[in-house]
Formats: sequence, structure tokens, C-alpha cells
Amino acid sequence: MLSFPFDLYLGGFLVSLGFALVAVPIWKKLCTSFNLIDDPGHRKIHSVPTPLAGGPGVFSAMVATLFLGAGVFLIFPSVVRSDSTLVAGSALLHGINRRTPQLLVLLMGSCGMLLLGLFDDRFELPARWKFLGQLLIAGLTAAAGLRITLFVPNLFFSYAITILWVLTVTNALNFLDNMNGLCTGIGIIVAWACAWLAAVHGQYLVAFIAFTAAGSLLGFLPYNFPKASAFLGDAGSHLVGYWCAVLTILPNYYPTTGTRLDKWVVLIPLLLLAVPLLDLVYVVALRWRIGQPVYLGDTNHISHRLVRRGYSRSHAVLLILLTTAIACFLAVWAVA
Repeated sequence: MLSFPFDLYLGGFLVSLGFALVAVPIWKKLCTSFNLIDDPGHRKIHSVPTPLAGGPGVFSAMVATLFLGAGVFLIFPSVVRSDSTLVAGSALLHGINRRTPQLLVLLMGSCGMLLLGLFDDRFELPARWKFLGQLLIAGLTAAAGLRITLFVPNLFFSYAITILWVLTVTNALNFLDNMNGLCTGIGIIVAWACAWLAAVHGQYLVAFIAFTAAGSLLGFLPYNFPKASAFLGDAGSHLVGYWCAVLTILPNYYPTTGTRLDKWVVLIPLLLLAVPLLDLVYVVALRWRIGQPVYLGDTNHISHRLVRRGYSRSHAVLLILLTTAIACFLAVWAVA
């Protein structure tokens, strides 16, 4: 593994954080102007109308940082001076050249999920149309080569498992966007863990993308937790879910011990996203058992059950985030 220049890549993290801190207030005003507002109502925990600025704010911060970073490396490659950063810069350029189609599809898929969520926020799309939109984006993502194989040399299987993964993770994060800071916080932790996993194995482009995603989400967090002046909305939760789905399959999970246990490293994404996936399985099974449509929201998520046990909403969110952080730490430790 090359000596990873964390100072250089943490710069991308901090730049995206700064962009988000600036962008979200702008998007709050725009969302208010275009009536992208979440009004108080049934199952809502807020008492005042709140702009759904998180999705556009986070997306614009990440895109601005990616283009700025790509421009710096492509136009001013000599900006990195030390041997380690120079080698890493060359590796990053190689990654950009080799994976440009995948990077473009990641951006297009993110844009697609954002627009799908914005339409849902504004017009309350029927569940079947929202699912069809998710399915189309997931299929295009797989067609671009961002696919899971699980050591099964079958193209149909690879497409099917990848589409299933993107749909499942996207909806798991969308379902968990039910308390201030919860979906955002999970996105930060998972993106940061993916950045470290990629860095450990010298995958510099993947690390840069993941650090950028984590930074943009962290820049939004002060507007969303503990008290929210802006929400992610369906646009933001779809975006965070898509990022988590893609970022967890972008790193290559290399075998390290030469034993039969090595094949289990491909299950690392399940550990990274254990909390939202377990919550999804639980609420879907419960809704199925009682005859309720699986897409119809309720208050049976982990966060709601913790509140009913006496935790405050903020403490419930922090407990879930701590559990997510522990799972992600174990995932990084397992392959580091």
C-alpha cells in the first residue's frame, strides 16, 4: 500500500464541509420560495414549516468539491510536492482516467435520486412511481459497471444483486429519516468508514469521493441536529441512501489471511450498514404481518421504540449513531 496522504484528502473533506455550510442557507431560501417545505402534521415531530434544503445543499457541496479537486489535479498536478502526495496524486489521476464512466454514473445516479426525491417532496409521488424511478437508477448504476459479484461468475446474478442492494439501502435510509440528524449521521459515519477502507487499500479516487460525501453531510448536520432549521426530505434521504449503497461497493475488499474466512470479506458492506438494514427488515416484516402496506410509514422504527422506552429523541439518535460507528469500526478493523 502506498503511503496515504491524509492531509491532502482531508482537505477535500474540509472543503466539502465548508461548501455545505455556505450552500444550505442559500438552498433554504430557494426551497422556501419554491414551496419545498415540510409542514407540521400527522407523525411529524416539528411544529413549524421547515425547508427541505438538505438534499440540494449536500449534493451541490459534493459536486463542487469533486470538480474543484479534479480541476486541481488535472490542471495543476505539481501542486502536490512531497513524494507520497505526488505518488498519490498520480494514483488519483489514474483512478479518474480508469473509472471516469463509473464516476459520471455515480454523479448522474445521485442527481437522479435527488430529482426523484424532489418530485416526491413537492408532489407526493405514488409509491409505485417512486419505486420505478429507484429501479431505473439502480439498473443504470449496475449497467455502468458498479456491480457486486460475490464470487458468482454470472452477469444476470451480478445485475440482480446490485439492483437489489441499491434499492434496499436507499429505502432503508429513507425509512430511517424520521428524526433530526439520524439519516445524516449514519451517512457521515458510513462514508467516513468507506473512505478509510479505500485508503487502506490505496484506492485514492474512492477515498476522495467518500471523504467528500462525509464532509458535505457533516456540513449539513448543524442545520439538522439537534434542532432542525432544514430537513433532508425525500430528496436528501434518497441521496444519502444511494451514496451509502454505492460507496460500500466501490472499495475492493481484498483477502488478507489466505484462509477460508477470506471469502467473507465481501460481506463487509452488510456490517457497515447493519443498523439501517436491520431496522428495514424489522419494520417491513412487522407491516407485512399486520397486513399494512410496506411503504406506509409508521412509528415502529428503532428510533421510535427507543423514545417510547424513555429516551429523548436526541439521545435515541446518538445511541443509534454510536451503534453504527461501532459496526463500522469493526468493519474497518476486519480488513485493515
